[in-house]
Amino acid sequence: MSILWNLFATFFKIGMFTFGGGYAMIPLLQAELVGKKKWTTDEEIMDYYSIGQCTPGIIAVNVATFIGYKIKGIVGAVTATVGIVAPSVIIIIALANIINIYMENQYVAHAFAGIRIVVIALIVDVIIGMWKKAVGSVLQGCIFVVSLLGLIWLGVSPVAVVLTAAVIGLAVRR
Repeated sequence: MSILWNLFATFFKIGMFTFGGGYAMIPLLQAELVGKKKWTTDEEIMDYYSIGQCTPGIIAVNVATFIGYKIKGIVGAVTATVGIVAPSVIIIIALANIINIYMENQYVAHAFAGIRIVVIALIVDVIIGMWKKAVGSVLQGCIFVVSLLGLIWLGVSPVAVVLTAAVIGLAVRR
């Protein structure tokens, strides 16, 4: 039972301090799950994010579900998922009635503008860290560049990009 409580509390804490969506959560996941808990590795987190990008739903929820399942099966998956979602649900319910009043406040607007900038910095930091760990060959660098170009300039579906990269990875492995 203590592992389930630990799963819930860890993901609750991550959910509580994640602003800006699933990608902004990566540094918190790495610090908590790789650094402190040693429940997973950086490579596995990148794999979970890749799979989470291809599956329906919110990336943060998908990743929490995958990691919870790895730790304690279906019960762990449900526990981690509830943990990651609970802070948002609590905050949304608490703020639903008053958010419109304060969104007009210039101080609140400036605070959110500052938070958005920090989220961008967190995401860039994650990208650089993932690049260092994931791109180890010229082929992998080429896959990255072609994928990025396809996503940004050609509007290719992320699912198609991930599946194509998986096929290339399998073909090269053979």
